[in-house]
Amino acid sequence: MHAEMVLILGASSMLWTLFAASQAFKIDISPEDKILAQIGDSVSLTCSADGCDSPSFSWRTQIDSPLNGKVRNEGTKSTLTMAPVTFDNEHSYLCTASCSSGKEEKGIEVEIYSFPKDPEIHLSGPLEVGKPVRVKCLVPDVYPSDRLEIDLLKNNQLVKNQEFLEDSERKSLETKSLEVTFTPIIEDIGKILVCRAKLHIDGTDSVLTERETRKELQVHISPRNTVISVSPSTSLQEGDAVTMKCFSEGLPAPEVSWSKKLDNGNLQLLSGNSTLTLIAMRMEDSGIYVCEGVNLIGRNRKEVELIVQEKLFTVDVSPGSRIAAQIGDSVVLTCSVTGCKSPTFSWRTQIDSPLSGKVRSEGTKSTLTLSPVSFENEHSYLCTVTCGHKKLEKGIQVELYSFPRDPEIELTDALVMGNPVTVSCTVPDVYPFDRLEIELLKGKSTMKYKDFWGDMNRQSLETKRLEVTFIPTTKDIRNVLVCKAKLNITELEFEPKQRLSSKTLHVNVAPKDTTILVSPSSTLEEGSFVNLTCFSNGLPTPKIRWSKQLSNGALQLLSENSTFTLMSAKIEDSGIYVCEGVNQVGISRREIKLIIQVPPKDIQLTAFPSESVQEGDTVTISCTCRNVTETWIILKKKAETGDKTLKSIGGTYTIREAQLEDAGVYECESKNEVGSQSRSLKLDVKGRENTDYFSPELVVLYCASTLMIPAIGMIIYFARKANMKGSYSLVEAQKSKV
Repeated sequence: MHAEMVLILGASSMLWTLFAASQAFKIDISPEDKILAQIGDSVSLTCSADGCDSPSFSWRTQIDSPLNGKVRNEGTKSTLTMAPVTFDNEHSYLCTASCSSGKEEKGIEVEIYSFPKDPEIHLSGPLEVGKPVRVKCLVPDVYPSDRLEIDLLKNNQLVKNQEFLEDSERKSLETKSLEVTFTPIIEDIGKILVCRAKLHIDGTDSVLTERETRKELQVHISPRNTVISVSPSTSLQEGDAVTMKCFSEGLPAPEVSWSKKLDNGNLQLLSGNSTLTLIAMRMEDSGIYVCEGVNLIGRNRKEVELIVQEKLFTVDVSPGSRIAAQIGDSVVLTCSVTGCKSPTFSWRTQIDSPLSGKVRSEGTKSTLTLSPVSFENEHSYLCTVTCGHKKLEKGIQVELYSFPRDPEIELTDALVMGNPVTVSCTVPDVYPFDRLEIELLKGKSTMKYKDFWGDMNRQSLETKRLEVTFIPTTKDIRNVLVCKAKLNITELEFEPKQRLSSKTLHVNVAPKDTTILVSPSSTLEEGSFVNLTCFSNGLPTPKIRWSKQLSNGALQLLSENSTFTLMSAKIEDSGIYVCEGVNQVGISRREIKLIIQVPPKDIQLTAFPSESVQEGDTVTISCTCRNVTETWIILKKKAETGDKTLKSIGGTYTIREAQLEDAGVYECESKNEVGSQSRSLKLDVKGRENTDYFSPELVVLYCASTLMIPAIGMIIYFARKANMKGSYSLVEAQKSKV
């Protein structure tokens, strides 16, 4: 069987060879005589020879331009491959095949086009209800572009059609587009935009020359009405948890994200979910959290502030964040911790200068003692507390002042009414003295005010003074001087901010209106009681000084009491008594005459030259009372018909040319307020024995005695008259007083 098959096949092969040899030589080219090739594709032209076992091939363009392709010959076939197809391949290509029996040639025309992609629909922006948008239908890399037609449809309704019939002057790839502007409405949601492009090339498959792109309209609403809810609260403590939810309206539904605002204003993204939960919060988690709703066309933001307070661990400073410390005092700054069992303390000044104090830490408290406070302590002190990994710091500003004593009021001299005096108000050791005010008042009226603003140029203790000169008047008696000093450090609390001193004005008035009162009288009987009382006005109240004026005018001090008393007055106590009111600014004097009376005694009644005279003689009757002042002398002549009072002068009565009837008893009565005494004598007048006898010597003696005796009487009268008080007068014209 197998042998038979071999014989058959061999016979067939021989017959075929004989048949082929008998056929004529020819060539074929494919794909046929015309091909449409897209730029960028790979195209192969195949040239096949029939009737020749070993043909030779050659390829050329009809205009002898470069082939721009690759030729491959294999047996009875030759292939020209153009990869990629370019504008240089748009020719008529000729394939020439040579064989021993002859030469054959056949051509094929290559036309090119470019329509590589579906149209592109571009929107100028997201579709937002009510906002115009530009729609572009774009067809890229078209050739030939003059054969292009573009339709834009919305839900199968033609919106716009455009053809590009202008002549194409060059071979190039063109991108063509159609544009339409419209305003989306809510009803456009879900509608379809269709961009359809056609390339009209005859003889081509429409599937290749028609493309379209469809796009569903996504109409948007920008995010709005963003709302945040926080649970449990925006005020939290360390370790707490908080949940924040955010909602935002929009189309498409906004994507919600949570961020935290940093100190520089940037946002730190925390979550892309609408719910943000924070657990075991710390103080540094405090801040502003931002919820933002975002969709394609916009964003809407809402903020919430969370405050995370430190739980339990707190630091307090005392006596406060700012204190005023007096220079020289001892000040204790205390730093206390709550909520930490084993804190670590450290103290420093804000400018890292020496502490100049003593630190003592025990348990949850630390103290910095500044003693004594000086200028080098005027700093801001910081207490740093470390508890585990946490650290807190609090400061105390120490501001210095010095206001240690009340003002001092001084007068340059004692206050004397009418004399100018200067009063000074001194405030010692003040700091800061440019904040000092001094006011000096008299009663409620301000005498002078002064402040020292702008006077500060160094750190030092200063003594400041205010002076006023005034003249004291009666209104100033027992008035009060007040010096007020005020240290104006208004932003700080300290005591005292104001100090004052007062001084009662003791205005001195020289003694005046000195008055003497005598009880019972300035004229009194010997052995009686008498009070001399003296008053004198002045400030300070004058001291009273009693003296007796001696005969030489000097004063004999008797008493320094206001009342001087004679328990049993004696005659020698009579005289002038002087009361003096004395204080440090003057003396006022008053005098009184004290008369001590005794009853008349040792009365003397005499007749000069004798109690027995001759008729015609001159005789002087004289009555005196020794050691008694202010006595009335009454001379009388006794007679049976009645006593006759004689007109005597100073107790002296002169009878010139005595007559016999002048003889008789003469009586002298000495009388004062406390008693009386009398004496009498008998005058004998003898008649003349020899009237012819006359002696010249007797005449001279008589004349002389006549003149001398009245003269002596007048002298005694006037001497006694000079010692009488002003209130004393003669009782009667016929009475004599000695």
